[in-house]
Amino acid sequence: MNAQFKPGDRVRVLKGFPPGHCRTPFYCRGREGVVERVCGEFGNPEQLAYGLSGDPARPLYRVRFNQRALWPAYRGRPEDSIEIEIFQHWLEPA
Repeated sequence: MNAQFKPGDRVRVLKGFPPGHCRTPFYCRGREGVVERVCGEFGNPEQLAYGLSGDPARPLYRVRFNQRALWPAYRGRPEDSIEIEIFQHWLEPA
């Protein structure tokens, strides 16, 4: 599987609510961020958690979010951000 996004691309995390193991934090779902880097391709952790192969490998990205985009009541500096590693199947173009 090839990386669909590149550093600088704006992406949105899907709002999915699958049952079972999920590696994408609930608090960033539906939110927009910017791809910081492509981390490589790795087995799907949502399958690996159940002893499955995790194949095919999927691109993993580090995505930067503004803190206030995730938590509107955040009282820190406006430029504060957080980076979260998210697999491609959880992302769409923003």
